[in-house]
Amino acid sequence: MPEKQKQDKKKRSTHSFQAETKELLNLMVNSLYTHREIFLRELISNASDAIDKIKFHALTNPEMLEGDESEFTIVMDVNREARTLLISDNGIGMAFQEVIDNIGTIARSGSKSFLENLKLNENKNVELIGKFGVGFYSAFMVAEKVTLTTRAPGQAKGVRWESEGDGSYTIEEVEKEKRGTEIILHIRENCCDKDKPEEDFLNPYTIRNLVEKYSNYIIYPIKMDFVREEKPRDKEGKTIEDAEPQTIIENKTLNSMTPIWEKDKRKITDDEYFQFYKHHFHDWNDLADVIHVKAEGQVQYTALLFVPSRAPSNLYDKNYSDGIQLYANHVFVMKDCKDLLPDHLRFVRGLVDSPDFSLNISREILQHDDQLKIIGKNLEKKVLKALEKLMEKERKKYEELWEQMGKALKGGIYMKYKNKESLQDLLLFPSSKSGEGMTTLKEYVQRMPEGQKEIFFATGKDIDTIHRMPQMEIFREKDVEILYFVDKIDEFLTQNLDEYDGKKLKSVIREDFNIDDIIPADKTKDKDKQKEEKKEEDKPKDDVQELEEQNKELLALIQKNLGDRVKGVKLSRRLKSSPVCLVTTSSGVTFNMEQLLRSANQITPKAGKILEINPRHKIFPVLQNIFKTDKDSEKMKDYSEVLYSQAMLIEGYELEDPAEFSRRLTNLMVEAHDINES
Repeated sequence: MPEKQKQDKKKRSTHSFQAETKELLNLMVNSLYTHREIFLRELISNASDAIDKIKFHALTNPEMLEGDESEFTIVMDVNREARTLLISDNGIGMAFQEVIDNIGTIARSGSKSFLENLKLNENKNVELIGKFGVGFYSAFMVAEKVTLTTRAPGQAKGVRWESEGDGSYTIEEVEKEKRGTEIILHIRENCCDKDKPEEDFLNPYTIRNLVEKYSNYIIYPIKMDFVREEKPRDKEGKTIEDAEPQTIIENKTLNSMTPIWEKDKRKITDDEYFQFYKHHFHDWNDLADVIHVKAEGQVQYTALLFVPSRAPSNLYDKNYSDGIQLYANHVFVMKDCKDLLPDHLRFVRGLVDSPDFSLNISREILQHDDQLKIIGKNLEKKVLKALEKLMEKERKKYEELWEQMGKALKGGIYMKYKNKESLQDLLLFPSSKSGEGMTTLKEYVQRMPEGQKEIFFATGKDIDTIHRMPQMEIFREKDVEILYFVDKIDEFLTQNLDEYDGKKLKSVIREDFNIDDIIPADKTKDKDKQKEEKKEEDKPKDDVQELEEQNKELLALIQKNLGDRVKGVKLSRRLKSSPVCLVTTSSGVTFNMEQLLRSANQITPKAGKILEINPRHKIFPVLQNIFKTDKDSEKMKDYSEVLYSQAMLIEGYELEDPAEFSRRLTNLMVEAHDINES
């Protein structure tokens, strides 16, 4: 080819974008990115990429540095009058054809091609960020025109590329003294929303904030001049009021460069971790634990996770969205990735940085690939192990954490049966023997006397309510430990956590157990005393069986009076001082479940109620007497209704007709008074 033709090729010329590039430009400007501010992250990442490449090539070809001994730097500049934003680097730059290939063609981006060459050479000593040529186009979200000037090492001339994002670009050779790339964005007039000052991309402080947000841990300094007017000061440091203001230019480094998570954790103090957490997550409460992990092998990543001592105020809101932050080679790519930790560990805050993440075109959504799943499983194990250690070594701190985050962990068992094994030993409950503290299921089982076959629990809105339950009387008498289920979710756990260590969990209000069979005699008592008590226990047991047989018509009449509101009426072996109680059938929802589901406006079957009457209470002979004298009397109906209503009130139910209950109770009180008077 003649020399003149070669030179003509390098003159200013206009080219059309590749068809795919035109489509990408349209997406960039209109809808691809959720936040326009992302463009700055992309351009800074590309600049960092370019410096990575020159450093790598210079290892074997030091002449590529052209004797330039200045530090590798990314420079930014804002010119509000000209409405321009500049980003430049002293990285590898591009030759004329490289600009056409990398900027005009989506299929061949600079970093992508470079990485493919590295793989062919089996060399993995360089880290690359992003795909140059794709992220570059995000500039058109905010710019009406983009001018790129670049020079590659060893090239006599630089190259200027310019486009208004309209489907074409111009390219020409120009003079450029130093290698590297300079991009000038001509910011659109209508780019910034007046109600969003954070989108004022011609404000140096906006740029600084965006660098801190997205690129704070780029390993090269990002520098920018800040200009201010200031009156001079005298020798004593006082402002000279009459003097003309002076222009002060201060060059500042905008990024911290060294991420705390890349430091040796043995050299990081607790206060440094806390200061980072406080600044990064805007939480000033103490930390319960810090998990700092660096993994190399099948998947390479660094994780810095924080277990807070107090739950976020909206942790249990359905719109709660916090997740683990993601970085790719120190570049922020996602605020709240929910795929790394399961929902029941959503209170954990932190970040993961990995060069292995696969990013989609916008870098905002990670593909749900195997690498992410491997990291997530590893982190879940680390968090659970840390919680177990905290419970074992610092029980008080763990109990304080449990008060805040326990419901989330319980939710993990309720939502998925497979979480039972990993979470059941982290559960804590107050119990009748835990005092002011709490107990684990393991500790409960260890305290169980020989022969006890089941783990008993009672549900209620609080501990005092449970203490007042008549069903608790027999357990107190026999000194059997009861777990107190006082959270709304607790009883629902038993759908998946129906047993622990081979011991079934059973509610004290279920009908299907025999107290005398499952609660053994106290082995601390002498044998003679046990025999005496056993005789006493056998007697009421036989009495109850005999009494039920003798009074089956009375019990059937009470059930008839109550209609379908109860499944049955029985004499109680569990009551000691209370006249009546309600228990539920052996299957189906309990009273507590029914009320919780109803309060959540969910359709639910009613609990199967069984009315138990204490045969040792003074009320029982009264019922027998009325039945013998006039079983069809209104008085018999009144007693049936009043006893049932009392039991309902004890269980926390609202009466359907309080006025009717009051009328019946008043009638019985008046009649009792008249009898006493006579």
